[in-house]
Amino acid sequence: MATSLEKVSRIWPTVQDIFRVPHTEEDCERLVELLDNLVDEVGEDENHPLASLVETVGTLVESYETHHIPEVEGSPIQALCVLMEMHGLKQSELPELGSQGVVSEILSGKRQLNLRQVNALSKRFNVSPAVFVDVSE
Repeated sequence: MATSLEKVSRIWPTVQDIFRVPHTEEDCERLVELLDNLVDEVGEDENHPLASLVETVGTLVESYETHHIPEVEGSPIQALCVLMEMHGLKQSELPELGSQGVVSEILSGKRQLNLRQVNALSKRFNVSPAVFVDVSE
């Protein structure tokens, strides 16, 4: 065990920024970017030398999300309203949805969110796209 600890002690200064538990959104975004690159490299190959690193970084990201990103329940429109309120946003401050008229139609239930809008909202609010998909239909 002492030999393993000595090896880790030698390389730790060069990798400590990668394996730090994320405490801010920026930390988490950095890990998500690393995870995306790892997944691109490793793919579905469970025998790839970096496969366990994918799991480790994924666990760090999941830990941050569990503790810092609220679960939003309800219909997609209710979820959007809650997120708008949490972030102090008005209809005019959602350009990713379209014009203020389009936003108004979405919030009143006259129009559904399309895939582009769902993806844009997911990225903006850092939540799963599933939050904005109505599965009851």
